[in-house]
Amino acid sequence: MKNPIIRPIQQEDNPFVAQMIREVLVESGAPKVGTAYEDKTLDQMFEFYATPRSEYFVLVENDKIIGSAGIAPLAGENEHICELQKMYFSAEARGRGLGREMMDVCLKFAKEQGFTQCYLETLPYMKAAQKLYKRTGFREIDHRMGSTGHYSCDVWMLKELS
Repeated sequence: MKNPIIRPIQQEDNPFVAQMIREVLVESGAPKVGTAYEDKTLDQMFEFYATPRSEYFVLVENDKIIGSAGIAPLAGENEHICELQKMYFSAEARGRGLGREMMDVCLKFAKEQGFTQCYLETLPYMKAAQKLYKRTGFREIDHRMGSTGHYSCDVWMLKELS
């Protein structure tokens, strides 16, 4: 058994990432509309994140993608605000501290790109994810930021990157 590694997404990862994210969303009971499930970019993550100041990371164990997350500029906001995007982990990855490792990789990348704040949106019943976000310095805010299109996500969080 190989230790899990976190690496940037490769083009051949696209179908596996999309499948894993959709499975996690269905498993968690998330709506298919107004969430990442229906994002047009979900099937072309490598291409979408091949833009300046953006990166998408995958968590691979035994040649299988078991988690992923990305950083990109927050659409509709100033250039100093990024968004933690599409952070999902399959059941086999959860509860092993891998979310914290992924968060560290993503936030390090965000700081290297010169972002000063990181925003995220999530669903109210994704309590384990919210607990991780709070442990890593995110705080809840009372308004949506940017134009993500995820109108079903009504928990909004922000972290200062210093």
